Amino acid sequence: MISRIGLKGLVVAAALLAPHGSWAQQTAPAWTASWGASPVFDVGPELSNTTVRQFVRLSAGGSQVRIRFSNETGSVPLVIGATNLARPGNAAGSIDAASAVPLTFAGETTVTVPPGAPMLSDPVDLAVEPLSTLAVTMHVTRWTGPSVIHLDAVQTAYMVEGDHVAEAEFTQPKTALSRFYLSGVEVSSPGRAAPALVAFGNSITDGYHSTVDANRRWPDRLAERLSQRGGGRDVGIVNAGISGNRVLHDRPEEMFGPSALARLDRDALAQPGLRWLVVMEGINDIGHSTSAGLTEQTVTADQIIAGHRQIIARAKAKGIKVYGATLTPFEGTVFPGYFTPEGETKRQAVNAWIRTGGAYDAVIDFDAVLRDPADPARMKAEFDEGDHLHPNDAGYRAMADSIDLALFD
Repeated sequence: MISRIGLKGLVVAAALLAPHGSWAQQTAPAWTASWGASPVFDVGPELSNTTVRQFVRLSAGGSQVRIRFSNETGSVPLVIGATNLARPGNAAGSIDAASAVPLTFAGETTVTVPPGAPMLSDPVDLAVEPLSTLAVTMHVTRWTGPSVIHLDAVQTAYMVEGDHVAEAEFTQPKTALSRFYLSGVEVSSPGRAAPALVAFGNSITDGYHSTVDANRRWPDRLAERLSQRGGGRDVGIVNAGISGNRVLHDRPEEMFGPSALARLDRDALAQPGLRWLVVMEGINDIGHSTSAGLTEQTVTADQIIAGHRQIIARAKAKGIKVYGATLTPFEGTVFPGYFTPEGETKRQAVNAWIRTGGAYDAVIDFDAVLRDPADPARMKAEFDEGDHLHPNDAGYRAMADSIDLALFD
């Protein structure tokens, strides 16, 4: 038992150890996820002594920026020798060298990202506006093994041999339409933290076959609409779509990434500032089993719904509002065996549950936007990219324009 004298001494000691002055007023900066890309497995090309330059368009703005790199699905350490952040230049693949800011990690310019781990850069003071574009350039110094990528970037990455991080333009770069080890951009402003939204889905969220380097995915258009509201009501949007992704299965198609249930925490719930989650998943659970002959992975509508219930429960446990997006039409798709009458019955059952089951906080009815009134199992011709499964730019825009912005107040 502590005596009164002893207790008084502890109180005095605690007071002496407590922070004083401005220290007591300091709080950790509040970060908002402003851009993201979800890594699949390590199925990309091997890199060694290579400089990679990648461009991202932010959603929310801020006065500080930090970058998230991912080796979470890698099997070999990622060694970054140098990296910087810059505004884009006038030529394709170039930067405004005068704007370049070196990135550090615990004060060091080099860092090794272990297999299975992400890595956040130190914050840099850089004022960025909503919908502004940044370039992230990094030099990978040693052999990576198969690289960790986001396969379907719909954005050009530029690569040259050697360390050319500081150069404004690359000479005869190789190009790719994947993301390499880059998974997030976060922003912060003193005294203000914008909320974040994660669009969690498959290729239709990923923006498959939208115009390259044009930011025509439906989450891009939603970011534009939210930014146009003004009044300091920024919303950070993370596109956590992975082309080919499924709710319940992943392998053997490693390029389609971990299943939605496996990646939910990493790609959605861990995003700083997260307030809303929009879920559009399930069409590949239906189509892949018949198109790829994966009969052992055939699922029922009830199993897909059970997967959605898991996503909802885990998100609501974090205090997140969860909105369900209906699965869009796919009859006539050019992918052999992907559409079947049985699959359409499953899609309709899943959509009926999303609309009427009451599990989601709100419903975003993309099916109603894209379907042909004369043949509801098919997509409207003016919104069809051509494969009868994926929308074109106009279809993605119509999806985003159909969303009630009051959901994000």
